[in-house]
Amino acid sequence: MAAKSNPTVRRRRLGAELRRLRMARGLKSTEVAERLMVSQPKISHLENGNRAVSPRDVRDLCAIYEVTDQQFIDSLMEMARESGQRGWWHPYAGLSDSAYIGLETDAASLHAYAPTVIPGLLQTPAYAQAVIGETIPPPTAEQVATRLKVRLRRQHRIYDPARPLRLWAVLDESALRRVVGGPDVMREQLEHLNALSAEPHITVQVLPYGAGAHPGLSGQFAVLRFADGPEQGVVHLERFTSDLFLEKPSDVLRYCMMYDDLQARALTPDSSRDFIVGTARTYIDTTVPH
Repeated sequence: MAAKSNPTVRRRRLGAELRRLRMARGLKSTEVAERLMVSQPKISHLENGNRAVSPRDVRDLCAIYEVTDQQFIDSLMEMARESGQRGWWHPYAGLSDSAYIGLETDAASLHAYAPTVIPGLLQTPAYAQAVIGETIPPPTAEQVATRLKVRLRRQHRIYDPARPLRLWAVLDESALRRVVGGPDVMREQLEHLNALSAEPHITVQVLPYGAGAHPGLSGQFAVLRFADGPEQGVVHLERFTSDLFLEKPSDVLRYCMMYDDLQARALTPDSSRDFIVGTARTYIDTTVPH
């Protein structure tokens, strides 16, 4: 079984394991729900990792699936107990991206394509505040402060000396040209981006306008992988009202192929640093037109 991880990842992996056991027995979720005398949506929520699984749920499901290996059952029940724990982000109420934060916190690597804005993990406080402030519906000052605090807390993953996140980021040129927060904020942001790209565990590439049409035109995406299950990647698609997570191996493979294509079309890391430096200079002594 996987090593200890945060509750979000634990729930999703436990749910996937329970789904595998059900399908191995040739049972439909409606049949399992009927035998447990619960609703079918509950079984779906458990298998999709949308809710914590109790050890009792695991015990009852293992009985239905005729699992006899007690050591295996015990490991699933321990995973269930851990799935009910709270991550550092849970005290912050109203976070729409809490599921993603849970995955990001435990990820070993992250491949992100950003077509319009600098990724949150690479944002300066001023840039992040400007982005958060444009959320619809408009957030209150207190909500902006809370979301900013959470975003900066997320960045601990790339500064963690024990296990820094291996981060690849392909940024469309639009993300560098779009003036967020004003010229001074943009110059500081690009200088910060260049400094981070010099870190050995962070790779930044710029996809210039000259690259023309490419597979990333459909929008941003990120591929997360985990140390204790690198083959079990998760694709994150951020949407306006709700996020989408893809875990089917065929879907993950498709997005990995798309990312490889974007990296091949983008400037090399060294050329990207030069490009970012040149773009940062354009924000010196400039003003935003009214």
